[in-house]
Amino acid sequence: MQTQQPYSINLNARFAPLELVDLQALVDACRDPWHNQTLCRVNDCVVRLGVVQGQFHWHKHDTEDEFFYVVDGRFFIDLEGRTVELAPQQGFTVPKGVVHRTRAPERSVVLMIESKGIVATGD
Repeated sequence: MQTQQPYSINLNARFAPLELVDLQALVDACRDPWHNQTLCRVNDCVVRLGVVQGQFHWHKHDTEDEFFYVVDGRFFIDLEGRTVELAPQQGFTVPKGVVHRTRAPERSVVLMIESKGIVATGD
C-alpha cells in the first residue's frame, strides 16, 4: 500500500506581470516530493508549476476545468475507467466534474492552467 505524500501547495502568485519567470531555476530549487507553485495570474486564470513524484489523491473540481502540460518526465492522469499518459510536450484537459488522480512515477515537471479560484486539492 502506498502512503499519502505530503503536498506543498503555494497558491499565492510568485510573479507579477512584467516579471521574468525562470522555470528551470524554480525546478532546480524544489526539494519537495509534490510541489505546486502558482507562477502568475493571466486574466481570471492562474499558471501553476508542479514538480512532482508520487501520486495525488482522487478528487474533482465541480465548476472548473484543469489543463496539464508536461515539460519534463512522465505524468499520468487516472480517470474512472482509463489512464492517460503524458510525455514531454503533451497536454490534456480534465473537464469540470470529472473524478481524477494525477501521478508521476519519476520526478516530473508539469504546468497547469486553471481558474484562479480552483481548490487545488478538489471540491
